[in-house]
Amino acid sequence: MENNRLILDVLEGKDVERTPVWLMRQAGRYMSEYRKIREKVSFLELCKTPELACEVTLQPLKAFKLDAAILFSDILVPIEPMGVDLEFTPAPVIANPVRNPQDVQRLKPVDPEEELPFVLEAVRLIKDNIEVPLIGFAGAPFTLACYMVEGSGSKNFLEIKTLMHKNPDAFFELMEKVTESTYRYLQAQINNGCSIVQVFDTWAGILSPSDYKTFVYPFVEKLVNKLENAHIIYFAKDSTTFYKDIKKLNCAGLGVDWKIALNDAADLLDNKFVLQGNLDPAVLFADQKTIADEIDRIISEAKDIKGHIFNLGHGILPKTPVENVKFMVDYVKEKTADA
Repeated sequence: MENNRLILDVLEGKDVERTPVWLMRQAGRYMSEYRKIREKVSFLELCKTPELACEVTLQPLKAFKLDAAILFSDILVPIEPMGVDLEFTPAPVIANPVRNPQDVQRLKPVDPEEELPFVLEAVRLIKDNIEVPLIGFAGAPFTLACYMVEGSGSKNFLEIKTLMHKNPDAFFELMEKVTESTYRYLQAQINNGCSIVQVFDTWAGILSPSDYKTFVYPFVEKLVNKLENAHIIYFAKDSTTFYKDIKKLNCAGLGVDWKIALNDAADLLDNKFVLQGNLDPAVLFADQKTIADEIDRIISEAKDIKGHIFNLGHGILPKTPVENVKFMVDYVKEKTADA
């Protein structure tokens, strides 16, 4: 039962009594409770064990009384059943990267009910134990393709850019397959209880605006247009130069990193979206006065935009002081309730 509907009401354009707040990567290494569980299981085992995924999803809700839960998983989980050999050592490594048309052809679309039942069971378990909305998520098609082609993280993304420009037919076939699998995966999360889904396009910002428009945007648009019965938040890091295209998306919310003020982002986006963000995660390592000053600035920048969900401009960092996270959440609630 969603007794706290603040984030849903904001995404639906309703007036609310204060700004909702949650954090990207809010369940994770900065919490001692999480680290204790990770001492016993590997990261993939944690993702694939519904009871443990549920437990770590609930940890930050108990500690900070946030306004939303986000499913604990990893964006790369759904690419494994497509035919990718995935390991975390601890960073993700793919033993059989997708580099040519033959590699693309061997990939198959995901059947979430059959191949990712542990994710859907975790969604159902979490829903039974929370009174706030549950956010599901997936990597955006291009970001997933980056990992699949590079085989790991990358500094220059030469392999994905080479495939894109040298063999565009193979690239587009890859993107079609990943988009379809991502749609199936997110829709299954929605069907099992997620009322919001966030699409993470972590690596979109490596591209030029023209390449984003040609090679990425059509697949994001196709994905969000197919999804039904949930609010969609799209988060593309380093994406302000793409706003001319992004503002055409049919989604309720847009995540904003810390490299642009919220009011400036709203102006570039014709104030079409509820904006989510955008505290620099590194600020949480500062003293609490500095944190409060930054929160005040962000809240001020958000006062005339369509709607605001307070969040970080990217995921919370592993060694973030827990007491500063609590201070931030409490301060946002107090400050915006008084506004």
